[in-house]
Amino acid sequence: MATIKPFRAIRYNQEKIDTINHVISQPYDRVRYGLQDEYYNLSDFNITRIIKGKELEGDNETENVYSRAKGYLNQWLTDGILIRENKPAYYVYHQIFPLPSGKKITRKAFICAFELADFDQGIVLPHERTHAGPKIDRLNLTRATETYFGNIFMLYPDPDNQIDTLFDQAINHPADIEAKELHEKDVLHQVWIVTDPQVINQVNQKMAPKTNLIIADGHHRYETALNYQDEMGKKYPDAPQSAGFNYRMVALVSMSNPGLTILPTHRLIFDYKKLSSNEILEKAGKYFQVEQLPDRTSLEEKLAHGVNQTGRIGFVSQEGFYLLKFTKPEIMEKLAPDRVQAWRDLDVSILHKLILSHIMDISEKAIDNLENIKYLREPDMGYDEVSKSNTSYLFILNATRIEQVTSCTEIGEKMPQKSTDFYPKIVTGFAMLPIGAQESL
Repeated sequence: MATIKPFRAIRYNQEKIDTINHVISQPYDRVRYGLQDEYYNLSDFNITRIIKGKELEGDNETENVYSRAKGYLNQWLTDGILIRENKPAYYVYHQIFPLPSGKKITRKAFICAFELADFDQGIVLPHERTHAGPKIDRLNLTRATETYFGNIFMLYPDPDNQIDTLFDQAINHPADIEAKELHEKDVLHQVWIVTDPQVINQVNQKMAPKTNLIIADGHHRYETALNYQDEMGKKYPDAPQSAGFNYRMVALVSMSNPGLTILPTHRLIFDYKKLSSNEILEKAGKYFQVEQLPDRTSLEEKLAHGVNQTGRIGFVSQEGFYLLKFTKPEIMEKLAPDRVQAWRDLDVSILHKLILSHIMDISEKAIDNLENIKYLREPDMGYDEVSKSNTSYLFILNATRIEQVTSCTEIGEKMPQKSTDFYPKIVTGFAMLPIGAQESL
């Protein structure tokens, strides 16, 4: 059973800041490539100073990004920059954004406190593998601040979108918060604070029997929360189940929501010297039909036409643009005999297992450690890198489809890392969940 609760969030006092737009940010793992500096420059109170603070010369065990995060949180609360909600609430969260066609759609979510459940209980299912480094970092931040700032983006089954309908009836007034975030500028964020006990009870009843919820984004953060819960449970063995550390702040989105959008994540391989471009293509020719195309536009158009077909992968090198069409599916059964067919049919699986590991001889350990590989939502940086270096190669992918995600997760099969990129991101800074030992939900 999925247990959720409303909570008294910490949130920004809009009377004490110039605009909410200047204090919110992308999730911590998106704060890179100069974005950290941009957020710092927006406001002295930008949430990035807590979730992805700058490392300083002279940092040590007692003075570091985590101690400064705690200091910012406490000081902003003291100064009234941050305030605590008077009543437990659910935070209905709409994101309105345009599709490439120009049509605007709305993805509906609600933010709640979710009772943590181990993966083997079948309530929550992961869909991707994770890296160790980010979990250590997030655990240190949680220890220092005893607060969750970012959300786990979680999908729940609701074929008729009954919970969205309940909330739609409760938010027949202007949003309590309306914002646009620096990075994803085309997305309008609207938040309503719902404290009506009747609505809350109805939502809780609808959620209670649900299982097989899928973590769409935030695997590292969820696993960190489980580790922190275990750590605090040993420290406070008599704490009630309602203790804050037994919960995690999540943004729940219906799997049937028409605004659910997945983008592809492309792969840039750099400083690779084992094989030349021609040698890679020669080996790939055993398993793919290789078609050379005149330019980037032609390649991306061809990929788009094959969006519902298995094994359409773009390959870019200094020698040209190539579309690889998978023709030997039996090789995936040989390379991954312990995987189910749904996993073997994923473009990211074919890329990682067949091309990167088998053809290019890049070890899975190297991929896990992010050696010589970058994951890109926008491929522009990859195209630029390839144009400058004959040891860099760019792989362009179509987006993983939601039915592929559910096919894998429902049978417990984890997809390769960065298999999905749900768009837009759940922005950080609208609500924060205190989880100290004395906090009760």
